[in-house]
Formats: sequence, structure tokens, C-alpha cells
Amino acid sequence: MKALITGGAGFIGSHLSEALLARGDEVFVLDDLSTGSIENIEHLKPNPGFHYTIDNVMNEPVAAELVDRADVVFHLAAAVGVRLIVESPVSTIETNVHGTEMILKLANKKKKRVVVASTSEVYGKSVAVPFREDSDLVLGPTSKGRWSYACSKAIDEFLALAYAKEKRLPVIVVRLFNTVGPRQTGRYGMVIPNFVKQALLGHPITVFGDGTQTRSFTYVSDVVTAILLLAGNSEAVGSVFNVGNDGEEVAILDLARRVKQRTNSRSEIALIPYNQAYEEGFEDMQRRVPDISRLRALIGFEPKVSLDEILDNVIAFFTSDQGRL
Repeated sequence: MKALITGGAGFIGSHLSEALLARGDEVFVLDDLSTGSIENIEHLKPNPGFHYTIDNVMNEPVAAELVDRADVVFHLAAAVGVRLIVESPVSTIETNVHGTEMILKLANKKKKRVVVASTSEVYGKSVAVPFREDSDLVLGPTSKGRWSYACSKAIDEFLALAYAKEKRLPVIVVRLFNTVGPRQTGRYGMVIPNFVKQALLGHPITVFGDGTQTRSFTYVSDVVTAILLLAGNSEAVGSVFNVGNDGEEVAILDLARRVKQRTNSRSEIALIPYNQAYEEGFEDMQRRVPDISRLRALIGFEPKVSLDEILDNVIAFFTSDQGRL
């Protein structure tokens, strides 16, 4: 099989590339390195089945050629991370909406299967936890840029599902819940890599808000496994799937304590008000936990990597030569 991964030099994209190559597939990566890194795919370059193009997904001639070569497209290219979203709302909206629009339009010409990566952010301020794929989405006001990412990804989903319904394009939407693992950067606000780096360096571990907000984290290998199983299952076409871990919900303050313990760090834990961390009036999701019963029913998915294993693997990465604190 030939696979195109947009955003393939990113954290998840690079792991997906590895998994595809490991099973003998040919991989084409398209990435403009705005949030991805060439270092993430450096080790893949010697593989004759690996090809990469440094360009933007909205460069239509380039994207069209790569989509034409592929049997399946994994559309992961997006603006990611709360800090980037708050600081660059224009590029967030444009990248997410126009990039997805471009890929769907090109894929539709020859009906190539497309897996569109969405996010648990689309659930917004909903309190109907655990989140189900058919739950209502509850977003904040348009005056708060915090919700522009959620809205742009929801538009991506609407567009993808419209292509599936109206044009019979084989599309699958995956809503990813807090994916974590080696190569993830804390640059744009990802909490676990930030906590681990701070703890290892002896810096204060900065918890935004009061730390009572909870999350459930999923190891990247579990996410990749689910994505590949869905991509190969014709019954998944035209549907949305939560991809996450429903087994370990943790408060962010407790997560900071756990990171401190597992790194044997002497760092203090500092609570930082949201308006200092991001912007005045910033709103957060209090709980973010998936209902993955739809995923279980179709592909028998069960997350395999525990939170402690996730933390240990991220710590090992940052203490390795590749992690470079």
C-alpha cells in the first residue's frame, strides 16, 4: 500500500510513518515543518520506501501529485497546541480549514480513502463526560480565540462527512484525545512534555489554573494502532471515532506530582492563573475523557500503555540524545 501522511514530520505523523514502513508499505510525507521537525523523520530517510516533501498542504500542484500516488491519505497537518492557537488564531483557522478542504477536494477526484485527524477539543465546554461521538458540541463565544481551534476542526469534520455523504468519498474521522509520547514537544503547551522537561531541569513545574481540571492521556503507539485498523476497515467509512484512553483520568495537579516523583525532581509545583499563562478571560475544559465504545465495537481496541509507562517513556526520551533537554 502507498500512504500519504500530511503533517508526517510531526509527532504523531512520524510514528505513523514508522508503523507503515514496518509493515512494508510505501510512505510519502508532506510537511512544511511549521510545527513538525525534520529530526522526527531523519532516521526514516535511509528506508527506500520512505519519501518526504517539504511544502505546504495548500500548494495544490504538489499536494495533487502526492494524493495521486497514494492509496490512502492520512490528513494530520494542522495547527496544534493551545499556546499556538491563542497566539496565532488566523493561521490556526486558515491552516485547519483550507488544508482539509484542499486534501478532500484532491482525494475526491479519484476517490482515495482519507483519514482526517480531529480532536477532543471539538467537545468544547460540554459536561456530558465521557464524551460520545454523537454528543452535542458546546463551544464558547467567538470573542474568545481559545475556541477557534475547536471550531475549525469541527468545520473539518462537517466538510469531511459532507464529502462522504454527497460525493461518496471514503472518509474516516478520528477525534484524538491527548496523545503523548517521544518526540512530542512542549513548545505549544503540551502538558506532559512540559512537566517532564521542567522536572528534569529543576525548574518549577507550572500548572495552569487550580490544577483540578482532568485529562486522560493516550500513548502514541495505541493511537497509531487504532488509526491503522480504522483505515483498513470499510465499515469505518463515513463515521467519527473517539481515539483515546478511557481508563485513567487524572487531575493536572496530581499529574505534576506524579511527574515530580518519577523524575526524582526537587522542582516546586507552581500554580499559574490562566490569564497569566495565556490571555485574559481564557477558558479551559474541566474534564476531557472519551467514550471509546464505538471504537471497541468495530476494531476491538483497548489502550495498552498505562499513564506511568507513558511518563517513563517520555522521561527516557528527554534524557536521551534525541530528546536533548
